[in-house]
Amino acid sequence: MIAEGRVAVNGVVLETPATILSSLEGVTVDGKPVAEAEATRIFLFHKPAGVLTAARDPGGRPTIYDVLPATLPRLVPVGRLDLNTEGLLLLTNDGELKRALELPANAVPRTYRVRAMGQVRQQDLEQLALGVTLEGVRYGPVDASVDRRARADGANVWLTMTLTEGKNREVRKLCEAMGLRVSRLIRTHYGPFQLGEIAVRGVEEASSGAVVQMKRSLARASRPPRDS
Repeated sequence: MIAEGRVAVNGVVLETPATILSSLEGVTVDGKPVAEAEATRIFLFHKPAGVLTAARDPGGRPTIYDVLPATLPRLVPVGRLDLNTEGLLLLTNDGELKRALELPANAVPRTYRVRAMGQVRQQDLEQLALGVTLEGVRYGPVDASVDRRARADGANVWLTMTLTEGKNREVRKLCEAMGLRVSRLIRTHYGPFQLGEIAVRGVEEASSGAVVQMKRSLARASRPPRDS
């Protein structure tokens, strides 16, 4: 941008990037003042079932932006929750942080509670812990446990599943592969953030300390290992 003559300080176009600034006062790009970067913010939203994680839907179905409070700043969702999946959805004003939280290489854990019809076998849970391949797609290790056993009469079973990849419909596909029919799916945790007692459609902002800690954790995760 400097080479193109688009950056100026106090009306004088910069000719070299070797310019030291004590502040952003008087700096413009294309004639528009440059402001300090907005502080990173993260909001925890209890997404209800029946709304899309999207800005708009050509079919006219409701989206998260139809139910979020109008007083919130401009935010983007971290990852997605399916139409009928409910629970914790993170929202942020920081696109770079969004991408880092979603990146499989950073292995940010997501935890779900699953209500399903069917019987769970121990060998299936053990296989999930090793990772499985379904229809040519490899799914990484998943920590899965049964919260409440299904009765012989076919009552529902509740499971807790923690994964780090977040592939499309991953939890549902893994459950289907175990012969389970999912009737409810609730995300309870994303990294260190948890749904807790947030009411359906409710929103809470994460503390600045939690945001800073999260960014530091992601920076460590993305740092290349040192040579021994």
